[in-house]
Amino acid sequence: EVQLVESGGGSVQAGGSLRLSCTPSGIPFANYAIGWFRQAPGKEREGVACLSRGDGVTLYAESVKGRFSILSDDARNTVYLEMSSLKPEDTAVYYCARHYRANLYRGPMFEYEFPYWGQGTQVTVAS
Repeated sequence: EVQLVESGGGSVQAGGSLRLSCTPSGIPFANYAIGWFRQAPGKEREGVACLSRGDGVTLYAESVKGRFSILSDDARNTVYLEMSSLKPEDTAVYYCARHYRANLYRGPMFEYEFPYWGQGTQVTVAS
């Protein structure tokens, strides 16, 4: 059962940009914090960014600060992860997930606090 749908992944050269999208399928979405995670080959999944719905507070992993932005388009019921200055180490499967609460003001982003997940979208950054 698909609950969140990611799109926008692909292959880019280092220094390039991509925008990932996350939309819901059959679950409440607009009033819950939304996170993006990624899992690189041979590595554990890690939290990348999170958007709180109450006041728009955002959290970012140190490795992506200044390069990635998480934002929402409420009219489209979509949350985006805008990625720029991509590096080969950003190569991973990217997942969006919905938190069980509206806000997450501090990290870390614990996976168990996100009960709903997408199937992931591949991002490959070539050097």
